[in-house]
Amino acid sequence: MARIELAGIHHSYGHGAAPALKHVQHVWEDGGAYALLGPSGCGKTTLLNLVSGLLQPTGGRILFDGVDVTALPTARRNIAQVFQFPVVYDTLSVRDNLAFPLRNRGLPREIVAARVDEVLQLTGLSAQASRRARGLRADEKQMISLGRALVREDVNAILFDEPLTVIDPQLKWELRAQLKALHRRVGHTMVYVTHDQTEALTFADTVVVMHEGQILQVGTPEALFARPNHTFVGYFIGSPGMNVLPLTREGDALFFEGNRITPPVLPPALPEGALELGVRPEHVRLAESGLPAKLLRVDDLGRLRIARLQLGATLLAAVLREGDTVPEEPRVAFDPSGVHLYADGWRVGAA
Repeated sequence: MARIELAGIHHSYGHGAAPALKHVQHVWEDGGAYALLGPSGCGKTTLLNLVSGLLQPTGGRILFDGVDVTALPTARRNIAQVFQFPVVYDTLSVRDNLAFPLRNRGLPREIVAARVDEVLQLTGLSAQASRRARGLRADEKQMISLGRALVREDVNAILFDEPLTVIDPQLKWELRAQLKALHRRVGHTMVYVTHDQTEALTFADTVVVMHEGQILQVGTPEALFARPNHTFVGYFIGSPGMNVLPLTREGDALFFEGNRITPPVLPPALPEGALELGVRPEHVRLAESGLPAKLLRVDDLGRLRIARLQLGATLLAAVLREGDTVPEEPRVAFDPSGVHLYADGWRVGAA
């Protein structure tokens, strides 16, 4: 296991190409469970491949426990990586696939057998142990890939690059729970790349949100939801995402659609840049007084109902509480505890 430090990492695919990563400064502590979360093309997989040594960064350093490994090949970094699509030896049995990395290191036969049996049980592959991988389904093959990463006890980190893409939806829930339980038991540093917020928030203790080649916020799932430091984080975390209302200023006063707005936290002087108000749908209330809105529809999702509203040119989502009725001409108010002020996308007053 290792503490992995990314020191000013930036990377471009070729001269003149737009940067895939922009000065990434971050630390994965030894034994942590992390998720890299963001949309496709934000740089998640590039960052993972730089850590594993499949790519060399354009600039910056990668350190394992303080040792610079930036120029080291993959084989000398002692990293286990699970890719989006299964990588298995089709002609070998499931058991032999799992045993391969241990036998390759010359471990005693009894240790190999014990570790393989444990991982077979963990991954639910015990019944297929003697079958050749060629005849298995795609999700079973991916379980072999996962198992090969888990079977080693000497790795610095296990990197997962969207490993559940080909896994059955019901099995995804079970596997995430198993991975989390395994992390608690063995304590490997684990980094899990995904664009799915549910996967990230259920697997990781700490989530790293990325967008356009940079890290926007690092925190627990609770902190990302309650205090998004960037409007993108607020939009990307949560379903539905955070409402973002454009503001105008007149001196020291803020207005939305001609209505004066007073955020609960207001700095002594308004910052420069475009100002916006961020409020979660859970903190939007239908009220007798407030901003006039137009009801577009109500989405009934079973576990909750969401009112879709229009305030001038801005669309707004509000999570309805039990017993809420929606008048034909609703007005909305915001719970002050869930309101944030943003300047050029960044939360004002964020640490």
